[in-house]
Amino acid sequence: MTDLRFRDLHTLDEFRAVVALEQQIWGYEDASDIFTVPVFIITVKRGAILIGAVDARDRLVGFTYSLVGMKDGRPLQWSHMTGVLPEYQGTGLGYRLKLAQRERALAAGFDLIEWTFDPLQALNAHFNFAKLGTVADEYADNVYGESSSALHRGTPTDRLIAQWRIGAPHVERRLAVTGAGTLRSRDVAEAPVVNATVVHGAWRQNATIDLAIEDRRIWVEIPTGFTEMQQQAPDLALQWRLQAREIFHAYLGRGYQVVDFLLDRSEGRGRYLLATEGAGAGAAGGASPSGAARRLLP
Repeated sequence: MTDLRFRDLHTLDEFRAVVALEQQIWGYEDASDIFTVPVFIITVKRGAILIGAVDARDRLVGFTYSLVGMKDGRPLQWSHMTGVLPEYQGTGLGYRLKLAQRERALAAGFDLIEWTFDPLQALNAHFNFAKLGTVADEYADNVYGESSSALHRGTPTDRLIAQWRIGAPHVERRLAVTGAGTLRSRDVAEAPVVNATVVHGAWRQNATIDLAIEDRRIWVEIPTGFTEMQQQAPDLALQWRLQAREIFHAYLGRGYQVVDFLLDRSEGRGRYLLATEGAGAGAAGGASPSGAARRLLP
């Protein structure tokens, strides 16, 4: 990792290298899914951030790309893609690219970066919430339609929209603390779980779902290995997609916000922490009776 350098990309050859890297990383079969050179030319000229990571041979091995957007009348950076070659995945390169993107955005006067991610991808959720300090209060159904990427194919492309308030104190604290995501409050740890899951056969499944909990903090479970589930158990993957959609719409629609994520690799699951406004991570639970859970498995 020490031989990698980061640089802003501006030339036609660099844009072509990014397009080739898109294909290598995501394996798109439909060319219409790929961001093209003309798009990079126009958007970078007008404020988009495109940062590449190059190795000692000057080979592009990763990149992050965001373009200028508007939200509630204020400009933001919309981060469309961050990707690294397979041999660099799990090395921290993606994290370093996001920090570089944050640095460029702050220098340009932005205070918000947003992007979409698959809420059933546990490693991405851990990266976004536990490491970067994002929050989310918007769930979008089938944003990109049918994807030709093997990483996404088989279920609707539902997405959570991550909000990264890059200058906010809670983001500064999260980026500064080693081991971010560690629970420090028993009240948070003991918050009720919306969807109790069990391992049934080879895969983790929802056993019950309760959409009537009214506690100020709640947990929502997801499985790890969703990409493999899409490929090996597509019916179950679709079931997970539709059940997760129902859960997030129910609770985000009632004013909850996703504020953290806890990854438990040994159990093959992750948990989103959702909270209502004013329910900080260390405050009391304030439980109230929940509705009857819907049982899904015998």
